[in-house]
Amino acid sequence: MFAVMKTGGKQYRVQSGDVLRVEKLAADAGDMIQFNEVLMVGSTVGAPMIEGAGVQAEVIDQIKGPKTINFVKRRRKHSSKRTKGHRQKLTLVRIKDILEKGAEKSGVKAAIGAGSVPYVSVAVVEAAPAAKKPAAKKAALAAAAKPAAAKKPAVAKPAVEKPAAKKPAAKKPAVKKTAAKKSAAEKE
Repeated sequence: MFAVMKTGGKQYRVQSGDVLRVEKLAADAGDMIQFNEVLMVGSTVGAPMIEGAGVQAEVIDQIKGPKTINFVKRRRKHSSKRTKGHRQKLTLVRIKDILEKGAEKSGVKAAIGAGSVPYVSVAVVEAAPAAKKPAAKKAALAAAAKPAAAKKPAVAKPAVEKPAAKKPAAKKPAVKKTAAKKSAAEKE
């Protein structure tokens, strides 16, 4: 029997005994993990997931993928080059078992990505009771949390008088340019 599961943003078609390289998972070598996002088991297709299905796997090792090199060169007059390498972190897993039903009761740790937040269904979040405190308790807790700061006495600043507005200066009479033009014309 085969299954189609989803992890790390990719889908994998798996059978019992397959060895996969998947995006890094938060698990150590030798741990048993379970992939709960199963899209298809045999001829049963989910919409989009199959409820209660799971794929159990054993973590073999945490590895790095092959190095990919990003080389950028600006041609002609720029003479600019940049090389950047990257090795993706991967987890090597061996598929042990494919469960069509009852995967949530198996007791195996769910496969969670190394840098992600675990998935919590909406039904679980809504079912959790919200702890409400009266407003008086909130105010008392807030006042106790803040240290009492000594109040500084208010210092009165002396009033500063603004200087009187300056009157605009009287304009000088314009020099007549016609006389200068005439004298230049007479020299020629």
